[in-house]
Amino acid sequence: MKAPLLLAALLAVAAHAAAADPVPIPEKSLAVKKELLFSDNFESAEPAKPWHKVVPTFTFEKGALKGTQTRDKDVPTADGKGVVKAHAAVHGLEIPTKDSVVEVRIKFDGATMMDVEFDDRKYTGAHYGHICRAQVRPNAVTLIDERDGGMKNDIYEMKKDPAKKAEVAKLLVGRSATFPAKLEQGKWYTLVVETVGDEMRVTIDGKPAGYLKSSGIGHATKSKIELGVAGKDGYFDDIKVWNAEPAKR
Repeated sequence: MKAPLLLAALLAVAAHAAAADPVPIPEKSLAVKKELLFSDNFESAEPAKPWHKVVPTFTFEKGALKGTQTRDKDVPTADGKGVVKAHAAVHGLEIPTKDSVVEVRIKFDGATMMDVEFDDRKYTGAHYGHICRAQVRPNAVTLIDERDGGMKNDIYEMKKDPAKKAEVAKLLVGRSATFPAKLEQGKWYTLVVETVGDEMRVTIDGKPAGYLKSSGIGHATKSKIELGVAGKDGYFDDIKVWNAEPAKR
């Protein structure tokens, strides 16, 4: 086979693999809850000590945490020498975990995406210590291994070069999984994110909604949990975080 045809064939195989259906979502929980590490119903006028702002704006409103994306486009820095990139609103929680169960109620009120993210700022092998996350949109749930996927330092740099788009796509195969969803604006849902070893599982109102098995999820220390909102607006309430151990399967 001539080189151009061989390259085309390889790219076709990679594209097929990237677009392949995700594996089935386990019906049963991956995790057994252990001690409750943190809970907050957002009824207090002052945020609990572990909370801190990462990318504003978040406010406490009517007994819930309201996130609104304000950095919705790239803008020049004040000195004109750089660019402030568009970014979702992010609120951080300093709760170190390895295996965990995070339960939180969410409500879309104009938001296009809400997520639960795990980071380790001391980990230097990925951009900003990003480890993994579960993103929820009104029409989809996406689970992402960022440590060994798109935020891994070498891949993150490669993504800046349009000529390496196909190479990056091959490296990202298996590092994320997307599942269809149907969530309404203005309605509360209970989101549960389980991380056990190198597996992550998501349920919405008790129903399996997403699953991913990928090496980066098994990062030994997830020092931060962050809540994100893209668009306007998204609400979080009644968050609980437990240490966990693998369930018997």
